[in-house]
Amino acid sequence: MMEPQHGDRPHLPGPSLYPIAFAAGVACILVGLIVSPLLIAPIGAGIAVFFGYLWARDATKEYRGVPEPIEPEGVEPGTPTAAPVPANVGEAATAEPEPGERFPRSRFLEASTLGLGAVIGGLITVPVIGFMVVPPFKGQGYPTVDLGPLENFPEGKWLITTFYERPQDGTVSRRTAYIRNNGLLNNEPSFTIIWNRCVHLGCPVQPNGPVQTNQKKVVRVAEGQQVSLTPALPAGGFGCPCHGGQYDPEGNRTAGPPVRALNRYEYSIVNGRLVLGQPYSVSHVDGTGKNAKIHAYKLAGPGMHVDGWEQIFYPVQPPH
Repeated sequence: MMEPQHGDRPHLPGPSLYPIAFAAGVACILVGLIVSPLLIAPIGAGIAVFFGYLWARDATKEYRGVPEPIEPEGVEPGTPTAAPVPANVGEAATAEPEPGERFPRSRFLEASTLGLGAVIGGLITVPVIGFMVVPPFKGQGYPTVDLGPLENFPEGKWLITTFYERPQDGTVSRRTAYIRNNGLLNNEPSFTIIWNRCVHLGCPVQPNGPVQTNQKKVVRVAEGQQVSLTPALPAGGFGCPCHGGQYDPEGNRTAGPPVRALNRYEYSIVNGRLVLGQPYSVSHVDGTGKNAKIHAYKLAGPGMHVDGWEQIFYPVQPPH
């Protein structure tokens, strides 16, 4: 049965853009959890909450407003009718409201239902979002790695150095760097330490020159940590076998799809031992060896520009 004020038309809510904006906010949250949990996801949450509230108000406005008067059925226009019986007269009279009542029962039920729904939604949503967002922020970063005494790195020679980033994790944490002892600079040892990860798509680059596997040396430097040192002569620099990216001996891109120079590692000398630090990105290198000027940036993912106008197309990166 249709309500009289609507005749034979179904009672449907009016058109609204709030559901579309709410859905856009939810999509923004999902994208933000992958791209930028600290920036994009909160913006999406704000959009979803704001337009969700407006949508709920718009959908319930007929129930919160004053109802329209209903014409009595079966009465011809102009026909005199009896005066309506007051609500407080007769056997079915409505009781007088209690003193101090500030809002009707319908408003209380509406607020209680919405509040309970919000609490239930929060209890369900917060743990799920927590499990999605928190793990990427736990245990991130790069630990320092002791590569052994400086005597293991002869001056002027390249060594393919393989080590465990986290020995407790086993083979999955094995990493490779190309290390050259540049000699002394201002009475301090200078090293070139290049990560072997291609900055196109992350494939391992190889030396463009002979690798002297017959001179390979394995050094045990700590509990669970073994460092493999293999001399190499990368006179032609380094090359990526996956897509043809080419780099000179300082890691500068010379050909192929990479957009910048190879990443490098920070290092320090502690008690006569070479200690590997955090990796960082490099746009390009001017000069060679200990006289090189390195244009360094915060570590970025493969394929990302770190300088020039192209960098504006890359959002803030999640922790890694």
